[in-house]
Amino acid sequence: MITFKRKVALKIAMVSLALASIASPLAWYVSRQNAEKGIVSFAREESRRLLMHHDDSHGKGMDAEKAARTLAGGLFEIAEIYDSNGIKLADAMTAEGQLIEQEIYHHAPPRYQASMYESLNLSSGRWILRVFTPLREVNGNLKGYFEGVRLVPAWQRKQILVDSLTVALMVGLASLLCGGVLYPIVIRLSSENQRKAQEVLESHISMMEALGRAIAKRDSDTGAHNYRVAWISATLAETLGIKGEGMQALIVGSFLHDAGKIGIPDAILLKPGKLTDDEMNLMRTHVAMGEEIITGGGWLDGAREGVACHHEKWDGSGDPRGLAGEAIPLVARIFAIVDVFDALCSKRPYKNPLPLNEAMDVLQKGSGIHFDPKLLKAFSSIASKVYETTIHASEAEMRALMKKMVQRHFGN
Repeated sequence: MITFKRKVALKIAMVSLALASIASPLAWYVSRQNAEKGIVSFAREESRRLLMHHDDSHGKGMDAEKAARTLAGGLFEIAEIYDSNGIKLADAMTAEGQLIEQEIYHHAPPRYQASMYESLNLSSGRWILRVFTPLREVNGNLKGYFEGVRLVPAWQRKQILVDSLTVALMVGLASLLCGGVLYPIVIRLSSENQRKAQEVLESHISMMEALGRAIAKRDSDTGAHNYRVAWISATLAETLGIKGEGMQALIVGSFLHDAGKIGIPDAILLKPGKLTDDEMNLMRTHVAMGEEIITGGGWLDGAREGVACHHEKWDGSGDPRGLAGEAIPLVARIFAIVDVFDALCSKRPYKNPLPLNEAMDVLQKGSGIHFDPKLLKAFSSIASKVYETTIHASEAEMRALMKKMVQRHFGN
């Protein structure tokens, strides 16, 4: 859980930092743009009022020269006034405006219908705003154009920078704080989900064990066989490096491999002597019945390959599908070795247990015929260990061993 909390904290921190790194520059940019627009809007409004003030009410038209000089000495460093045809009527500029004039481009006569502006950083380090505004009469008819260049003073640039950085920092801090607030919520929800998932998993495993024991007791006096087969199969699978869903499917399949024996009559299942051909044919149907039992069982579906193919043989002479070689699912090839090994080493109604060396001799004779030679070689390297661990172990002891195995591979 500690590792999980660290992972969650790390991921939330990374996401929060990513959001802050994106949101902060964006907030800075938006704040700066808004500041620019505020300056431009103020400049447009004031220039409009001033131009209206200089408009001659006696029909002689606007005193363009006087208006341009007034604007150039106030809000703007450069002021230009055009008539409705784009012909310049007047212009004026300050000493600073004369320097700026040398660096900015000149355009064709104005023809725009809506106000706009440009923000430019000059090579001299100056920051200017070029304002383009159509002048209209009260009735909306185009009267002319005003273009002004405003040099943003140092104090205003500093204020914009401070305001923009403040907004950016606040947004970044908000992103980090959101991450901090989300962390305990995510941990609590995850813990609750983990607890519920664990309860569901435990109920599934308990159901698997109960069904497996019920099946095993059809032809044995205990359920230890299922625990032994599942534990030995998982031990061999660990040796082969199998993990995750593959291991989980093998464990469930090992428990439920003989699920179909529920449908086999006791007279055949518990018969002490050799089965007749008809009885053997009926016994073989337990594989298909077992597959039918677990199919559609949701969580049990992962065991389907092991249940359906655990009587297939390496040379293709097995049943029910006659699969051969690596066409047989890996979990079924593993289980085939372990199931026969445990059957040879266990007491059954029709036989006594074999010692380890005799059981391994039987398995070796089946190498390349019944069993995958490579898997049998891997099993031979651990056979002595698993035999010593399981041969005298009680059902309770095998169950304890299997519980540890389940905890490792089901994350329980």
